[in-house]
Amino acid sequence: MPTSLTRSQLVRWHIAICAIFLASGLSISTWASRVPAIRESLGIENSGVGLLLLGMGVASIIGLSIAPAVIARLGARSGMLVALVLVGVGLAIIGFGADTLQTFGIALVGLALFGFGNGAVDVMMNVEGAALEKATGRTIMPLLHAFFSFGTVIGAGLGFVAVSAGIPVLAHSVAMAVVILVVAFVSVANVPRAEVAMDAPADEERAHWRERLATSLQAWREPRTYTLGVIMLGMAFAEGSANDWLPSAVVYGHGAPEEAGPAVLAVFSVAMTVGRIAGGPIVDRLGRVLVLRVLAGTAAAGLLLFILAPYGPLVFIGAALWGLGASLGFPIGMSAAADDPAKAASRVAAAATIGYVAFLCGPPILGWIGDHIGLLNTLLIVVGLIVASGLFSGAAKPLVTAEAKVDEAARR
Repeated sequence: MPTSLTRSQLVRWHIAICAIFLASGLSISTWASRVPAIRESLGIENSGVGLLLLGMGVASIIGLSIAPAVIARLGARSGMLVALVLVGVGLAIIGFGADTLQTFGIALVGLALFGFGNGAVDVMMNVEGAALEKATGRTIMPLLHAFFSFGTVIGAGLGFVAVSAGIPVLAHSVAMAVVILVVAFVSVANVPRAEVAMDAPADEERAHWRERLATSLQAWREPRTYTLGVIMLGMAFAEGSANDWLPSAVVYGHGAPEEAGPAVLAVFSVAMTVGRIAGGPIVDRLGRVLVLRVLAGTAAAGLLLFILAPYGPLVFIGAALWGLGASLGFPIGMSAAADDPAKAASRVAAAATIGYVAFLCGPPILGWIGDHIGLLNTLLIVVGLIVASGLFSGAAKPLVTAEAKVDEAARR
């Protein structure tokens, strides 16, 4: 525990990061739960939705790419606040463009702001989570990602209520935007201004942040970054395809009523949340590699059941297994990237970028393919990527650092 932070400050920091993860999940499932309604309002097909997702994905990649520089220059505390404000504003513009103006271009602008903010905050909150793990000496990354999933559960549930009650997309999106902005300002106020929190001192020289940025780029020269990236690629596709296409797959693939889409997404999100809440002790007991292999098999089996079964209880069971299996790939990848405290920030940022590129850019590609072979058949691609993730799970084996070797030698 760093001497510069009291126990109370660490607790507030922990709660703040949990809330930020929750707000990010809430924003994504709010958008996902209204995709069918937005599609109908704009009069577009799967390819049109894919174009919207592409705009969001490109903006997200830009946000992901500049996040390490923002951390180095402004600190994660200020960076997360700006990013979350963009998320809230973008979500409100999506509703305004799709529901009130029914204009594709305005909705696309909203999604670009939404994507940019979410891309940037995703890297920053994972870096903060890794820093918090080191500060407390506890494995908390799965729990943080559980709060992200909890946010998607809340968003999917509220989406179901909104659809069932006939609440317009604009009213729904603006209400959620206000919630996200409130969470942003309250939470960021409790993130400490400290080096351990990845916040640069106010009087830091400009040359110094450039040096920190150059150091962060070194992670891209390490082979382990890419092997971890394969794990995160498959699991990010598994999670991202559900968030963006599961409601549409239920409605347009299985022929279910519109309100069934958010309901199945809620089942997926609940299962993922349960997996992440329980994940820490399970990983400590069985090890990262075995857990990843078992869960990859679970996710692949659940997704196959979701695809092949007719609409009914089996689809819900398939979604639950899919969510449970995909629950720990991303947080375990983040923890593995942060094994060496000296290089944790740059490696976490690099690994998060790989995962989120797949998370955000994969669904638009799936949308274009879905126009030709159908959404359910397109999801078979995700099954293959999940299997690849399981095969590369050995990359998550704990890294033995030089510091750990010294400690081991001292014990002997």
